[in-house]
Amino acid sequence: MPHDHSHDDHDHDHHHHDTPSDAPWKYDGVRVIPGDKLDANTAQTPGMYRQAAINHARVGAEKIWAGTVAIAPNAKTGVHHHGPLESVIYVVRGRARLRWGERLEFVAEAGPGDFIYVPPYVPHQEINANPDETLECVLVRSDNEAVVVNITDIDPVEQPENVPWIDPIHREG
Repeated sequence: MPHDHSHDDHDHDHHHHDTPSDAPWKYDGVRVIPGDKLDANTAQTPGMYRQAAINHARVGAEKIWAGTVAIAPNAKTGVHHHGPLESVIYVVRGRARLRWGERLEFVAEAGPGDFIYVPPYVPHQEINANPDETLECVLVRSDNEAVVVNITDIDPVEQPENVPWIDPIHREG
């Protein structure tokens, strides 16, 4: 015998009467941030162009930051970590190289469509591995606060490449 899916109002109420009609999410629940409306009022570094899409100032986010970063050819950061934050980098265009470890002894590369996960407290360096193309990425961090701890006393396994710009946020020793 087929099941009757019709309901009388008293059988199953689809209206959530416990939700106030003036709930804040009613008008500010889901937010769409157009790609051409990102906020460049973030920490900027020569050779890198960051734009915020999701943060506390723009949408009230409490536990996440998301945005984009464009990294000039051959540009790189100094050695640093982000404290207790977790970071995810999605490569849109170009070739990313990450070095990490106590002496930057580990290296991995990622291309378009790849995700990179950087755990808390991991000393690392982000590098655009392509000398001819801008590296374009989407960046997501597990908190709204920017935490950057520069590491200046590291003795890298491989000496850093010639840096064509000075990075005031991720300084090298």
